[in-house]
Amino acid sequence: MRLPMRFELYIAARYLRAKRRQAVVGVVTAISVAGVAAGVAALIIALAITTGMRRDLQDKLLGATSAVDLMRVQADGIHNWRPLLARLSTLPHVVAAAPGIYGQVLVSRGPRAGFALIKGIVPADEHRVSTILDTITSGSAKDLTPGTANETSEPVPGESSTNAPEPPIVLGSDLADQIGATVGDSVLITSPQGELTPLGLAPKYERFSVVGIYHSGFYQYDAAMGFMRLSDAQQLFSEPDLLSVISFKIDDLDRAPRVAHEIEQAAGPGFMTTNWMEQNRALFTALKEEQVVTFIIIALIVIVAALNILIALTMMVMEKTRDIAVMMSFGVEPAQVRRIFMLQGLLISVIGTVLGLVLGYVASWAGGHYHFIRLSAEVYSIDTLPFAPRVIDGVIVSAVSIGISLLATLYPSTSAARVLPAEALRYE
Repeated sequence: MRLPMRFELYIAARYLRAKRRQAVVGVVTAISVAGVAAGVAALIIALAITTGMRRDLQDKLLGATSAVDLMRVQADGIHNWRPLLARLSTLPHVVAAAPGIYGQVLVSRGPRAGFALIKGIVPADEHRVSTILDTITSGSAKDLTPGTANETSEPVPGESSTNAPEPPIVLGSDLADQIGATVGDSVLITSPQGELTPLGLAPKYERFSVVGIYHSGFYQYDAAMGFMRLSDAQQLFSEPDLLSVISFKIDDLDRAPRVAHEIEQAAGPGFMTTNWMEQNRALFTALKEEQVVTFIIIALIVIVAALNILIALTMMVMEKTRDIAVMMSFGVEPAQVRRIFMLQGLLISVIGTVLGLVLGYVASWAGGHYHFIRLSAEVYSIDTLPFAPRVIDGVIVSAVSIGISLLATLYPSTSAARVLPAEALRYE
């Protein structure tokens, strides 16, 4: 069986290399190879982009947030949180836990202002559950560590306190740009959770010193989030020794729903949990659907290339009718003739697929390494186009490309096998 296959492969390769009387057949064959290569390269690049988008968004989301968050069902906050935090930190699969309190504020510097979500943290604990403070590009988060400047006096609205140093705050890069703040500047924080006065609820004003500016690369956080010490946030929001959330880092992100349920059960009645999968399910579902749709649409390029293969082989059969008749008169069976042209189509597909894989992976590597394609962070949440080529994508694309191309060889190869030697040689 090896000998006939070697013969068929030899003839198929010879037909590809041979100079033809009809140059158009060679041109169509070259176009077929180029079409397969372009389709495969486009598929590899598109899949690398969609995979990179999902990976980067997931990494940035998990870097800026925790895997599991514990909150009270009622909006009264978590009281007596220290023993609860210590107890939940020992649960299976829990790597670290950190206390936090959230609040919406207005951050202003002079006439420029922007709304922000402020999180009060204990820096040492926050570093263990998220990496967002590791992305500080200007200043440092070490000033958030509780120290002698932990007590602040009540400032006059719009003016700095002269009795105590201003407490520290870390802002996102886009938020800092919006209000024109840099490290060392003083910003005014206005909290709607103020104090009750005879005239009603009055907002609370307090000045903070910008000690750090971070750039996580995720626009939603860089443009609308800041961090301050837990004690300062509790004082600003008039919530003494109260938490709004306990954040957890776990050892297996894929087990987040199960671990979240265990934490909720251990915390007792009145508590609820959310995890990173629940919070971002719509986003990752959309990205998955986008990947499937992209694959289907760009696979049309490979289908067009397969049609070129069909045309090239059909023209080849017409050109080689006499040669086919001569071979069959010497005893070559119709099945062998069919395999000759199927192998010829396979060779065109394999050559185009290999070229496409090389082009696709080289382009994906260059795009991921040099980040030469910039994006609008306001629209896409990330500021550079990510590439994450995977080996499995190359295997799937190659199988699809070669499979479609083999289907295109069925008609011309069957037509070649039906050539009648007597009819083909009658007028020769």
